[in-house]
Amino acid sequence: MPRRRTPPRRPRPLPPSLATRRVETGPDGFDYEVRPIAGSRATKVYRCPGCDHEIRVGTAHLVVWPADAGESAVDDRRHWHTPCWANRAHRGPTRRWS
Repeated sequence: MPRRRTPPRRPRPLPPSLATRRVETGPDGFDYEVRPIAGSRATKVYRCPGCDHEIRVGTAHLVVWPADAGESAVDDRRHWHTPCWANRAHRGPTRRWS
């Protein structure tokens, strides 16, 4: 009876939350933890601090917080449109007028 070949083992991929995390230095000189959120995982409406528009349900975006705050600093997290975060050096944060 011939032996069955087993496929070579592949290393297990990291969970999506760990594989896509990165630290970026902002134009202000501070480091920020940046985590992309897929559109399929975006289940709430947020307001982008870069443009002051809504990030609607189902829209891929970024969650950003100061790197030194740690992952448990929920109050420091901000949800940004990806282009707004990429162009933040060219425009300041908006201010909502009530």
